[in-house]
Amino acid sequence: MAATPAWCLRLVAPGGALPLIELALAQLGGAVVTDGPGADGGVPVSVYLAAEPDRTRVVALLAAAGLAAGVAAPEVSITALPVTDWVAQSQQSLPAIQVGPFYVYGAHVTAPPPEESIPLRIEAAVAFGTGRHESTRGCLLALAALAESRRCNRALDMGCGSGILALAMAKLWACPVLAVDSDADAVRVTAGNARVNGVAELVAVRHGDGFRCSEVARRGPYDVIVENILAEAICAMAPHLLHHLAADGVAVLSGLLAEQTEEVLAAHAPLRRRQEIRLGDWVTLVVGK
Repeated sequence: MAATPAWCLRLVAPGGALPLIELALAQLGGAVVTDGPGADGGVPVSVYLAAEPDRTRVVALLAAAGLAAGVAAPEVSITALPVTDWVAQSQQSLPAIQVGPFYVYGAHVTAPPPEESIPLRIEAAVAFGTGRHESTRGCLLALAALAESRRCNRALDMGCGSGILALAMAKLWACPVLAVDSDADAVRVTAGNARVNGVAELVAVRHGDGFRCSEVARRGPYDVIVENILAEAICAMAPHLLHHLAADGVAVLSGLLAEQTEEVLAAHAPLRRRQEIRLGDWVTLVVGK
């Protein structure tokens, strides 16, 4: 891989808002690095990226995270770094991980996947979802548990990021999966990951504004819908999810903190909690009728 100019995004996150700000920044791709808190409790955060980020998008992500956390959005600086192969270096630093039956790895991992595992090759890129964040791991564990007891004929990954959850559903159920994201980079990355993982014929990737994407209505209703995004967006889309979920379908909701659980459940009535997975500060909910 050729060396490319790299960029660094720096800010100081209020301590209590750090998890939400980290999740928001992870959607930019690259490596998120935090230092120890300062005397005022603020935590320095750096994000190393292979390409110059869109400042408007960065500000919007931080504003949404700040609003969800109840704090002012932190000021951010974006600077260019010397030319080097930052992407390759960040990929080499990410070892393979096992999440339930899933073996998540990058191309730099040469060891064969463990027997009986479900391999998911996902590179560190410009879309969120390498399987390392608690919200993504929670979704993978929830999907694996669902596959043990139910069939799925149609699935939807809303806000697909890297496509890791769409790929997981395609491999678990061998069913058609629609992956939708409003970010063009995420759509491109998901399509590439579907090809690399041998499920391109099952995973349809579309660029669209959430449930307003016309393909969502055309392919539904869905037996399983996954949303791994922020709690505010999950609540806002709840009426659309309820409309497109099959009568006996289930939804996997993640990207929310423990204290946001009841708010998310209330927004999705009459669906009820089927399972709750807590990993660190993060909760993954499985809900259904």
